[in-house]
Amino acid sequence: MTDVLEIRAEIEREIAGLTVCEQLRRTAERHPDAPAYSDPQGEGWATLTYAEARQRVLEIAAGFAALGLEPGDTVALMMVNRSEHVLADLGAVHAGGVGCTVYATFAPDQIAYVAADAGARYAVLGGPADLARWRPVLDRLDGLRKVVMLEGAPDDERFLSWQDLLDLGRARLAEDPAPVEARWRAVTADDVVTVLYTSGTTGRPKGVPLTHANMLYEVAATDRVTRLPERGTQISYLTYAHIAERVLSLYLPLVKASHVSFCTDLAGLGAALGQVRPMLFFGVPRVWEKMMARLQAVLATQPEERQAAVRRAMAAGVAYVEACQFGGVLTPEIEAAYEEADAGLLSVIRGMIGFDRAEWTATGAAPLPAEVQRFYAGLGLKVIDVYGMTETTGAFTGNAPDCYRLGTVGRAEPGVEVRIAEDGEILTRSPLNTRGYLNAPDAGAGLVDADGWLHTGDIGTVDADGFYRVIDRKKELIITSGGENISPAEIENRLKEHVLIGQALAYGDNRPYPVAVLTLDADVAPGWARARGIAFASLDELAGHPEVLKEVEAAVEAANARLARVQQVKRWALLGAEWTAETEELTPSLKLKRRVIHAKYATTIEALYGDAT
Repeated sequence: MTDVLEIRAEIEREIAGLTVCEQLRRTAERHPDAPAYSDPQGEGWATLTYAEARQRVLEIAAGFAALGLEPGDTVALMMVNRSEHVLADLGAVHAGGVGCTVYATFAPDQIAYVAADAGARYAVLGGPADLARWRPVLDRLDGLRKVVMLEGAPDDERFLSWQDLLDLGRARLAEDPAPVEARWRAVTADDVVTVLYTSGTTGRPKGVPLTHANMLYEVAATDRVTRLPERGTQISYLTYAHIAERVLSLYLPLVKASHVSFCTDLAGLGAALGQVRPMLFFGVPRVWEKMMARLQAVLATQPEERQAAVRRAMAAGVAYVEACQFGGVLTPEIEAAYEEADAGLLSVIRGMIGFDRAEWTATGAAPLPAEVQRFYAGLGLKVIDVYGMTETTGAFTGNAPDCYRLGTVGRAEPGVEVRIAEDGEILTRSPLNTRGYLNAPDAGAGLVDADGWLHTGDIGTVDADGFYRVIDRKKELIITSGGENISPAEIENRLKEHVLIGQALAYGDNRPYPVAVLTLDADVAPGWARARGIAFASLDELAGHPEVLKEVEAAVEAANARLARVQQVKRWALLGAEWTAETEELTPSLKLKRRVIHAKYATTIEALYGDAT
């Protein structure tokens, strides 16, 4: 405990009084010509240096101030990941305001709720598609003074084009830079830098205010764990409404002077990886699963002797990554076999997918299936788990490239206290914890207790070496009619180990046994079917094909073989469409909305039980 508190005090001394504004100034002065942000432009990239980016931020801050933004005012942001998103956010903060990215998949009513709850005075939207989500509720947002449009600003006094904001700010800053200088210097470490909304797995999303001190402590702790060099390369592609993306590709780069390249569409992630070759890459499990499925599909087209060579090389990769973990034994034989496999095939495959320079690859937000982790280990990649929440400013436990244990979410981050309560709940106490929820004292009443411990709502364990495992959400554990406590996530991850199964939901609360609702993987299933001469017109038709059903039945049996008897799925249903955030089965961060799926497929689930009692 003494060591934890000493490390905490050390980090707090390092960041004492520091704000995001001051950090940007330091980095821009230390690395003025270093590339900061790159947007795709034609076949290449359009890049801003750190000096140029800071100048743009100050101009935007002056523009917001000219529009009437007062310290503490919120600026809502909805657009794809692009430099303007970061610049608008930082511009708002430099003017004394608060940036608040709204999930682009939110329905108009959700947008209205978040904008009103956050007290948004201004909004910056990407283009017509974003405006289409806002327009139905604009008349309900009495506090919203101006909407800035990057593209397609309507001819209406409520709207302003991005270029007009820049021109206004540039003129005001040139006329007198002192007011903006005074604004950003007046910002304190205890001021709120952003409000992020939970993605709404249960009920309305809740606003989580996070301060400069919260963010910069998280960045300092992350930096100590990852140990990445300065001026590294990375890709920003997950929404900035997600805490992980904010920490890793908005605030961490300000400390590391990293070069952030933006991927505006998840469909283009593979191409972006090949061009950027990032040193740091974070993906939620669904992203890693999708990339694995695509690579497996490519490998399956190779001649059998080539596939066999890849399997042998990947076996050496798995052995190496497993041996390198904490407590493992790296023998000369394992190391030699890996070096041979790496030189011959593995480094080539990593280069093909853009991971040849990757030094830190990680996942979080939900459990990563063990087989997915093993697949990447086979390529020589340590895709390690971190664990945290929006309410803890992101990760508060994590594996490190040189200190990890597969199947765990790592150890407590530097200066962070973590413990397991008597009922198995994971608790944490550190400078990362939020003060509570915005405008919702009742909702936050049970979040942080009188002793400062934040209650995560997750059930977990810790081993003798301090590595934590997350079992499941406390409220999501299935309790069967026989009184057995079952983790649905464990069942679901076993089911998803088969390439055909894209998503899975296990159900069984107060029922005699678990059942599962499954979806086909839309990227893999068509190729799998064509390779077997199966004709189909749609994914829905494919989901009913006898050969597909036979293969899925085998997949369920294989999963059951690795589960305890009470966990085994007795019956299942295969759907003909994937779940998405747009169809509301998933949150914007790609977690299952269990209540929505339970309600939407209630008839399907009920039919799986038939006459069971």
